[in-house]
Amino acid sequence: MDKDFEVLDKHEVYHGFFLLEKYRLKHRLFAGGWSPEVERELFRRGSCVAVLLYDPIKDTVVLIEQFRVGAILRPEAPWLLEIVAGAVEEGESPEEVAYREAVEEAGCEILELLPINSFYTTPGGSSEWLSLYCGRIDSTGVGGIHGLDHEQEDIRVSVVSFDEAYRLMEQGKINSGIPIVAIQWLALNRDKLRSQWT
Repeated sequence: MDKDFEVLDKHEVYHGFFLLEKYRLKHRLFAGGWSPEVERELFRRGSCVAVLLYDPIKDTVVLIEQFRVGAILRPEAPWLLEIVAGAVEEGESPEEVAYREAVEEAGCEILELLPINSFYTTPGGSSEWLSLYCGRIDSTGVGGIHGLDHEQEDIRVSVVSFDEAYRLMEQGKINSGIPIVAIQWLALNRDKLRSQWT
């Protein structure tokens, strides 16, 4: 099968904090031929970075908690436990974003950075491409309230044991995809990482 598609029309629906575009397109079918015309909205969200901050000596991770508008439709309060993350700005590499966001969102310096994977977060409607890292840190003194005022960030930072982070995930108290992927990755690689980093 030729994995071809054709954009028939595209226009901007909304441009505010984010960009929303509407597409009219068609694509090749697995059974052969072309699909009928399809209309889809695309939430344009360029490249982003997330980093799991991990102290291999103390076996602790840094979790951040902040208000998330995407969670307001659920009955639970929309303050989510997450890991440090941010958008790649013009001229920045994903690695530079990881180092920058660790300081801005958690007041924490990364000592060494290890790539985990890169992936689409919600490709059914968003273009976001995420680079996920694990950052070696010294968690001594890490915590408190952080974030940039001009970005309206209000972020509470906590250091918890790996076991506690894993428990929070199992209990559904960490219910955002990116930190779930990162914590599960650490569960699989923790022994090797502690041996490598200590």
